[in-house]
Amino acid sequence: MLTLILGGARSGKSRFAQRLAARNERVSFVATLEAGGDAEMRERVARHRADRPGSWRTIEAPLALAAAVESAARDSDAVLVDCLTLWLSNVAWEYRARAAELEPAVEADIRRLAGAARNCHLILVSNEVGSGTVPESPVARAFRDLQGFANQSLAEAAGEVILVVAGLPLYLKGGPGR
Repeated sequence: MLTLILGGARSGKSRFAQRLAARNERVSFVATLEAGGDAEMRERVARHRADRPGSWRTIEAPLALAAAVESAARDSDAVLVDCLTLWLSNVAWEYRARAAELEPAVEADIRRLAGAARNCHLILVSNEVGSGTVPESPVARAFRDLQGFANQSLAEAAGEVILVVAGLPLYLKGGPGR
């Protein structure tokens, strides 16, 4: 099963996703952030890691997300990916000199992600970036459009789509008792 959890920054989507994943015995957490030399982000990563159960396996996959999820799905009841927006940002940067190849590469990875949900409960966290103002720069508008496309494609494939606002889940597709 595929569950897509959407929300804005600091909406509670990651916390909600972790509660959902915790219903399973064998959980793999796929992290997409590359903290690099940013001390504040390294501290945030450490805090997030400490918040997760120690029994969860953590896999870092800033670029090769589909391969990491496919591998984790083989021996996990649930795979939680947090977050698609950071992954997409990493991929966009990787393809910055080959812009024409970016969208087909993202489309292929999205198909692979959706397929991996056949083997486990795949929980994907993604930012809803289309609810704010129109970005000022062409690069930011292109990223917003690509993120919107990715979210739409995954929402179509998902059995559940949940929008989290102020920590509260709003079931857009599927949900409890359905």
